[in-house]
Amino acid sequence: MVGTRRSSRLSAASEAMPPPAAPAPLPASNGRKRKADVVKPKDEAPSTPRKKRTAAPPPLTPTPSAVGIIAEPAVRKGPQTPKPAAVARLANPRGTNAMLLSPETSRLIAPRAEEEPPSPSKGRGKTTTQTLLQEACDYLVSVDERMRPLVEKHTCRVFSPEGLAEKVDPFESIASGIISQQVSGAAAKSIKNKFVALFAKDADDTATAAAAAAARFPHPSEVAATSLEKLRTAGLSQRKAEYIQGLAEKFTSGELSAQMLQDAPYEEVLEKLIAVRGLGRWSVEMFACFGLKRMDVFSLGDLGVQRGMAAFVGRDVAKLRNKGGKWKYMSEQDMVALSDRFAPYRSLFMWYMWRVEETDVSTME
Repeated sequence: MVGTRRSSRLSAASEAMPPPAAPAPLPASNGRKRKADVVKPKDEAPSTPRKKRTAAPPPLTPTPSAVGIIAEPAVRKGPQTPKPAAVARLANPRGTNAMLLSPETSRLIAPRAEEEPPSPSKGRGKTTTQTLLQEACDYLVSVDERMRPLVEKHTCRVFSPEGLAEKVDPFESIASGIISQQVSGAAAKSIKNKFVALFAKDADDTATAAAAAAARFPHPSEVAATSLEKLRTAGLSQRKAEYIQGLAEKFTSGELSAQMLQDAPYEEVLEKLIAVRGLGRWSVEMFACFGLKRMDVFSLGDLGVQRGMAAFVGRDVAKLRNKGGKWKYMSEQDMVALSDRFAPYRSLFMWYMWRVEETDVSTME
């Protein structure tokens, strides 16, 4: 009896409960697939988007800025300073043609008397500073007719009668090359002016950049006796201050001299200067060419020369080759084979290679 009443109550309760709700209809499909919901993990650290790798541009050659400061004459130019007179004297395509001054006494160094080597240009008399550049240009064109448009468009003042009349202090020229290492031309000139101002007789708080530019470069003995701390106030790094002071000590001791740089063969000049701390082969080559004004210098390590030579022979310099981390436009073997044809005027040939891309030489091929 009790069981019957319980069953009746359960049956009545189930009838009173509403039926379960039907599932919501799916939205009508428009024919496109829905993207799966991406569930981002919580507390995920932000990430930096990866940058696309791009090929590094070829390194810039430091030649243009470095050469200007290396080739500066020892006599400072002011508004009233006349240009040096171009006095004719004997010139040697295989030797030093600059008018060198003794860094310590400012005395003009005369070359030792020796037999003049024969000129490569036949049918001419003795080579002088008045004829050296013209003889060299004629020789380059005679070797390769493609040199003609370069020679006609550009004049190399370095080896002109006016350029050869300028007096050069070798200590100043080499030190200037060290100052210009790894800095722009404007920065190098500013540092050099400050360096000169340190040793000016009237150096004080009122010294101006113009006055420093007109002052003489300090003697090696003065630089050797100056502390590195004071040298660094000109804007030199610790390493460059050490290099210039070490160079000054070599000139003071006589290990280096203007007379040796005037008379020694090129191989001896290279050996002596590369042994100086802070001077690499490229720096010495630039000094020999633009400081000593030797006509037969050639730099295999100059990227601008390498690029110019590649363009000169008709190669597409836009297609760079990076071998072992070094940019290559032309192999050293090919550079030597081509440049040797222009000896003993390879300095002038090198100067023109920096200007090949400014001149169309294809019409002469």
